[in-house]
Amino acid sequence: MIQGTAREFLPDRDRSTRRVCQLDQKGIIPYKTAWAWQRSRVNDRRQNPHLDDVLLLLEHPPTYTLGQGASLAFLKFDPAQTEWDLHRVERGGEVTYHCPGQLVGYPILNLTYYQKDLHWYLRQLEEVLIRVLANYNLQGDRLPGLTGVWIEDRKVAAIGIKVSRWITMHGFALNICPDLSGFDRIVPCGIPDKPIGSLEQFIPGIQFEEVREQVAIVFAEVFQVTLVTHQQPDFTIAAAPKPPQSPQDG
Repeated sequence: MIQGTAREFLPDRDRSTRRVCQLDQKGIIPYKTAWAWQRSRVNDRRQNPHLDDVLLLLEHPPTYTLGQGASLAFLKFDPAQTEWDLHRVERGGEVTYHCPGQLVGYPILNLTYYQKDLHWYLRQLEEVLIRVLANYNLQGDRLPGLTGVWIEDRKVAAIGIKVSRWITMHGFALNICPDLSGFDRIVPCGIPDKPIGSLEQFIPGIQFEEVREQVAIVFAEVFQVTLVTHQQPDFTIAAAPKPPQSPQDG
């Protein structure tokens, strides 16, 4: 069990009254599988809002995803004739890229128990990543009008969310030690003048598992939850979801 310490981002909660958040850590999971898992858990919490929150931490094989309203103009390949795994999903934002060495976090939180404010939630996710970077003596920055985290003008973390009935899905992607060449096939997040970076560029040899552990600890600290390690027994819980119809961008 991992517990964080209280900070100013939420009123200090006595540990006995903190929300429980199940921490589910996986390896490299196909995007469709994790997407179906998220949708199933969100549906469960729509039916029963008293269920525990969830934080899923994993990696994906090489995959491109488009937000619901994302423009195909930011792809540098023909989506109708491509060997690359490509999905349009219900999160906000433009195209991004996932691959091994990038830590993907999918928090499934009921914001009714936190703050019913999407901008607040986005800033909290950024805060988690900024604090993790600070633990490695790296300064993570926000840029005005943009969502994500940068180090020395290189974007190292992207964020895209979907919130329905105040229950969150999708989340963040932190470049720890990935092969960044896949980003060359897109305009990442639709931002043409900001390069993509990774933590390994600043700290050669950084360990993925160590950073993943730091993300879990700091997540608990920022959101003031008690993380309980959880192992999902079956990841093939649903067929691949159909393209969404009604987006809610963050």
